[in-house]
Amino acid sequence: MTLETAELVVKDQFPGLAGDWHYLDTAATAQKPLAVIEATVRAMGEDYATVHRGVYARSADMTLAFEAARRRAAAFMNAREDEIVLTRGATESINLVAQTWGAANLKAGDRILLSMLEHHSNIVPWQMLAEKNGVAIDVCPLTEDGRIDLAAAERILTPAHKLVAFAHVSNVLGSVLHVEHAAKLAHAVGAKLLIDGCQAAPRLALDMAAFDCDFYAFSAHKLYGPTGVGVLWARKDILDGMPPWQGGGAMIDRVTFEKTTFAPAPQRFEAGTPNIIEALGMAKAMDWLSAIGLDRAERHERDLAVLLRTELRKRNDVTLFGPDDSLGIVSFALDGVHPHDLGTILDEEGVAIRAGHHCAQPLMEHLGVPATARASFGLYSDEADIEALLKGIERTRRIFA
Repeated sequence: MTLETAELVVKDQFPGLAGDWHYLDTAATAQKPLAVIEATVRAMGEDYATVHRGVYARSADMTLAFEAARRRAAAFMNAREDEIVLTRGATESINLVAQTWGAANLKAGDRILLSMLEHHSNIVPWQMLAEKNGVAIDVCPLTEDGRIDLAAAERILTPAHKLVAFAHVSNVLGSVLHVEHAAKLAHAVGAKLLIDGCQAAPRLALDMAAFDCDFYAFSAHKLYGPTGVGVLWARKDILDGMPPWQGGGAMIDRVTFEKTTFAPAPQRFEAGTPNIIEALGMAKAMDWLSAIGLDRAERHERDLAVLLRTELRKRNDVTLFGPDDSLGIVSFALDGVHPHDLGTILDEEGVAIRAGHHCAQPLMEHLGVPATARASFGLYSDEADIEALLKGIERTRRIFA
């Protein structure tokens, strides 16, 4: 096997990949480069202080660094700084939209359009809202090769639809949504478009101006940053009209027992002491990833996915899911072997994959399987990881034969 972009291998920057270990679960969470680890340790140690409150020098410095992280996220997305809400991750971001914008703007008789491939985090918050507000949920089907069927979406959408919520990249199939097209369809009927960008942010250049969506959410830990922090981007006019969803310090203007007034967006959505350390780590991860280049990341991971699919297609006992040009993610099933069993045997071989429903149970039902095995790549992945996976699959086949 030969891979043109193999020079991108950067494993020596990742302490978590020490030893003969083949990590193929990046879609779940990415390993962290030393630059990010050092940044978080420094923020938690010699630089640590609270933000937005202290008048002493270190607190002022940490406040500047924290707000610089917000600016870094805005630059990473080609967005405005005052459109960036720092959350605990994409799950919280989507729940925030559901419980603020959704609760204020959606009512009985309104409709939401989701797709068959959505992560539970882009299904359950809308179901919870639907139970409270009487909103109806429609489901957009997929094309034969596992993409969101935008032609079907156009047929389904009506003026009753107030929100479309789609994944930019499927966490199971690796299929990529044409966000600009989806935005055009949603806006044509007066609906807003929310994009779950968890799998896209580490692999695709983000451009909120070009995408023309209304909300975009992702988690830092998918793009080589810390857990517990993420981003919600929303158009400024929409964000300004959204009520706060949690009360406490930092999100207020003035508090009396008679009345409380709130800070402007985005601060009014960030109650309490924020994830200071994690935000600085996220900013460093964005620096690190941008230095390599999102275009190179996309090409590298696409090439690895194509290579793995090509090798698996040579076997007559493997079923592949998703399109041939899947982005850094390959889901498959080995005939007669449950994915959990495959994952266990691969672990004995030093290969880490994800086995299960991947928080996408409706998609599993659509595919007609209880679970899949999923190999997902990062910038540190290389041909040796694929070779180890194939070797482990062959051993599993012999055991189950």
